[in-house]
Amino acid sequence: MKLAAIDIGSNAARLLIVEVVEKEKGDTQFNKLNLVRVPLRLGFDVFEKGEISSHKTNMILQTMKAYSHLLKVYEVDHVKACATSAMRDATNAVDIIHQVKLETGIEIKVISGNEEASFIYENHIAENLDREHSYLYIDVGGGSTELTFFSDNRLKYKESFNIGTIRLLKNQVEESQWQEMKEHLKLNTKSPWPITAIGSGGNINKVFSLSKKKEGKPLTSDLLRDYYKELSSVSLDERMRLYKLREDRADVIIPALQIYINIMRWADIDEIYVPKIGLADGLIQILYNEISKATWLTQ
Repeated sequence: MKLAAIDIGSNAARLLIVEVVEKEKGDTQFNKLNLVRVPLRLGFDVFEKGEISSHKTNMILQTMKAYSHLLKVYEVDHVKACATSAMRDATNAVDIIHQVKLETGIEIKVISGNEEASFIYENHIAENLDREHSYLYIDVGGGSTELTFFSDNRLKYKESFNIGTIRLLKNQVEESQWQEMKEHLKLNTKSPWPITAIGSGGNINKVFSLSKKKEGKPLTSDLLRDYYKELSSVSLDERMRLYKLREDRADVIIPALQIYINIMRWADIDEIYVPKIGLADGLIQILYNEISKATWLTQ
């Protein structure tokens, strides 16, 4: 069985295609067949003007048409498509979603911040880690940051904040919003165990790649601060040249680091693991569970 997830974020749209292999012992293996990322950068329109421009609308349509062709080529059985912060805020989101459905057959659901936090948690990474730690999932996007706290082997807290990389670049984040996040963290991440962070999003993955750390090894908060200072000290063009970054990564990586550093400081966290998970991976898990449940009910 082949499944696909489409995640339309504030900075980029991703298509993840996986093949699900169900083994005899009940184990399920998810083999990644393809991951495509298109930097639509919807947040640059929405967080400044409140709507998605006709140019960006056309880009969305062309991207979804390309994804539709790939779904057919890979003979995907089921697909789940979701949009996050930029589409949540765009006044013309309903019209664009309707147009995409008419022209490609792909049905996009705009999900809330809390749903986004839940879907990322569907990867259940923390459940396979050391029980004598608590874990804070931190997913930083262009328009919002999702936090999910896992302690004593259960989900304790989840929240979404309108603090994202593009909002910061556009000076759309008030000091009161930072303060609210800080208070939430102080109140809701109390734990008898040390807390470790689990980071997701393209920026933390790029920092991990730059660090040359071995897979499975954490990044420290001190290292994130060092990268923040290092990357901030050079111009955008220099950042692209020295660190071999695309422009759509070079501009957002600094506000992303700012968010991770603040959260880790406020929650008293020293280390962050970067297991290469994201919303699209969580959507695949949810889609698989929905199909499995429907199959079980019809048997």
